[in-house]
Amino acid sequence: MGGELGFVRSATHISNWTMSFAKQDVATNAPEVDSTLLELPASLRVISLNCWGLKFISKHRHERLVEIGHQLAKASPEPCIVGLQECWTQQDYLAIRELTKHILPHGKFYWSGIFGGGLAILSKWPIEESTMYRYPLNGRPAAFYRGDWYVGKGVACARIRIGPARKDVVEVFNTHLHAPYEGEPNDSYICHRTAQAWEIAKMMKHAAERGHMVLGLGDFNMVPLSLAHRLIEAHAPVRDIWRIVKPDSAIGSAQSAAEKARGREVPSSEECLTEHGTTCDHRFNTWRWDKQTRKDLDRGKDTEVDPTVADPRARRLDYVFFASQDGQRWEVEDVEVGMTMRHPTLRCSLSDHFSIEATLVRQQVVVSEEVTMTKYLPIETYDDILAMIAKYNVRERKQRRLRLTHFGIEIGVSIGCFIAVWWSPHNFVAFILMLLSTLGLSAGVLDGLMGGLFVGSEIRALKEFEYEIRNAWEQALRDQ
Repeated sequence: MGGELGFVRSATHISNWTMSFAKQDVATNAPEVDSTLLELPASLRVISLNCWGLKFISKHRHERLVEIGHQLAKASPEPCIVGLQECWTQQDYLAIRELTKHILPHGKFYWSGIFGGGLAILSKWPIEESTMYRYPLNGRPAAFYRGDWYVGKGVACARIRIGPARKDVVEVFNTHLHAPYEGEPNDSYICHRTAQAWEIAKMMKHAAERGHMVLGLGDFNMVPLSLAHRLIEAHAPVRDIWRIVKPDSAIGSAQSAAEKARGREVPSSEECLTEHGTTCDHRFNTWRWDKQTRKDLDRGKDTEVDPTVADPRARRLDYVFFASQDGQRWEVEDVEVGMTMRHPTLRCSLSDHFSIEATLVRQQVVVSEEVTMTKYLPIETYDDILAMIAKYNVRERKQRRLRLTHFGIEIGVSIGCFIAVWWSPHNFVAFILMLLSTLGLSAGVLDGLMGGLFVGSEIRALKEFEYEIRNAWEQALRDQ
């Protein structure tokens, strides 16, 4: 494994490497071996990790992701299925593929949006089918400094055969939901994130109806028992693995209103990892440290973190959701937070998130009980979602009016500037008028496109979301 860094630096090798794995990705659409020779495994090790691999933005990006590959390659127990988020570049993905190919010989890098979706799935078994599903509601182009709209967030889907029987299939759904830029319920993007949770819940439900095992992996940007979390567990027959094992774990950071209402003591850093599964904003993570402490680390001065000190900010945003396949019982053997080690030379954490890692074991007794596909939320919860949609719809319609009005005003200003040029007494005055016309009309056209095209598309997607929630509300009302 010692020559990978030099290998990655070579442009020629990267080109050959890309072609090699592109062929392999295509080949995974069909099993490489006779399926009758496969044996259903006794256990599955599953890992989900947000790699924080933003090109040009994330510090030490490639070095960290290469080390993530090293850690996956030597992990014990060996991972069988890995879902990566924020793995944005082919260079990083291929580096991880090369390092893990002896245990995870199959994989898929998912293409989406203007800058890519950042999603990848690695597997011990061939990927029979794959799909990249983009969320209909996913941020706004005006918020270019946030980037969610531009990366085309969605669900990376992979159908993986793990045994000889027709239903010995795992359907993996790997995602990264819209980031919360303000705290709920005042987050202006909560409607988008809720709609995204609804979409992935439908996909996992349909997979379970096909009789397949379901794994939902990713950075869901939500805390346990939040609206999106409850929506997923109610409308898909999946469970949050951490809460299966640790049902009394935290439902947010110790600073959150929901956790304060429980009246619990602030957990220590060690307890946050072992008991509450906190993957983000943890004191052990060097990317949470203040700027001066990080600068000291870059200069070689490390800081020891006392695991017994309280950690009020740590929270869990990363999940593994699970539903057993038809005719077999799979149970959770263990679940833990992983990837907490540091880079061996840089001494920084491998990502700004830790991983969620779980082991599922197959029971020998075949069961035949039916799985309840849909549980319903309380009626008032659906009312709250419909009210949220209505409020957001009013906001976006107002935005559309303002943007189209701005477009119309800029057309008028531009025409006025062209007319004024005829009577301008000096060349520099004419230049200023032409510059004002050009810049103003450019801004107006952009606003007009966003108001007329994007907001219109968003409002139509909201109508679909509203219909589906109202339909669920009616069914929940009938079943009461």
